[in-house]
Amino acid sequence: MRAEEIFAKARDRVALTREEAYWLWDEAPLERLAYVADEVRRAVVRDPQVVTWQIDRNVNITNVCISGCKFCNFHCKPHQTEREFITTIDEYKEKIERMLALGGDQLLLQGGLHPKLGVEFYEELFSTLKSLYPQVRLHALGAPEVAHIAKVSGITSRQALERLVAAGLDSLPGAGAEILCDDVRRAISPAKPSVQEWLDVMHQAHQMNLPTSATMMYGHVETPHQRIDHLLKIRDLQARCPEGNWGFIAFIPWIFRSAGTRLEQEGVHSHFSPLEYVRVIAVSRLILNNIRNIQASWLTVGKATAQLALHSGANDMGSIMIEENVVSSAGAHNKFDAEGIQQAIREAGFEPRLRDQLYRPREYRTADK
Repeated sequence: MRAEEIFAKARDRVALTREEAYWLWDEAPLERLAYVADEVRRAVVRDPQVVTWQIDRNVNITNVCISGCKFCNFHCKPHQTEREFITTIDEYKEKIERMLALGGDQLLLQGGLHPKLGVEFYEELFSTLKSLYPQVRLHALGAPEVAHIAKVSGITSRQALERLVAAGLDSLPGAGAEILCDDVRRAISPAKPSVQEWLDVMHQAHQMNLPTSATMMYGHVETPHQRIDHLLKIRDLQARCPEGNWGFIAFIPWIFRSAGTRLEQEGVHSHFSPLEYVRVIAVSRLILNNIRNIQASWLTVGKATAQLALHSGANDMGSIMIEENVVSSAGAHNKFDAEGIQQAIREAGFEPRLRDQLYRPREYRTADK
């Protein structure tokens, strides 16, 4: 009877208790869990036969970072001058022109916690890019970067957000969440801003009506219940979003990839299980009763598992990611072009629909069309 009561609450999009959420992970039969998650997906999305996708380009603003993340092979420390870079405007222009030719409409701008780059640097960068390409959306930084920029600049994170938005920031990615547990953060990213700082920056963004997303990187040192606690923190923060504001538009979970990382050197290895990923997607759909879009991370789990996730609560395949450096540097080498991602969606039994960051449909048009 308890199972039926919990699934009934989930179908009705009633907030589950922590104990009920733990039960979903610990005891719910996977087939039933995925079935109910798919029922909820069909009830909340605009068209249950549609799976959305996107064309954008990841560009790393800099690779210099002091956060000490043990899962990242891409960053370099400030003293490693032979490896460090800051992307130039000419390099941005080349990357953007290529993205536009492929039908893209957005830059996903991410960078490390550079000890010398304050808010003025980002204001100049964003305003310059917007003046050159006003049609390109800037989905940029993340809560840890905002908190760090504020600290470097001697201002509050709210002031940093306001200045970044004024310069051209369109939306804030959910980067840097990993697992929202301070014990886990100390173990895998010891110098990154705290859980509370992540939550505070995101809440400030929600108060400003700045669209955001939320993420989870799982499969390293965390426990299954810490994953559930992470989801509950995101759900509860979304519940505090002022009515009518964007809040978290989407949730994107992905699995840790360990190849060559410091965590691997310390004995932490990634063990990918497609069925565990399906459980992550399904549980996310049922716990996050106030977030409409759940994305399947094909980059880290591959085509077949992402297709399975579309029948287990996910409604979005994310971006073709014209450029991606961080996750791929740790062993994720799956690739899609525009035709390939659409074909994968059709093979799964759905109709592909191109979207923008706000999940509004848009026309697929390349330089050749």
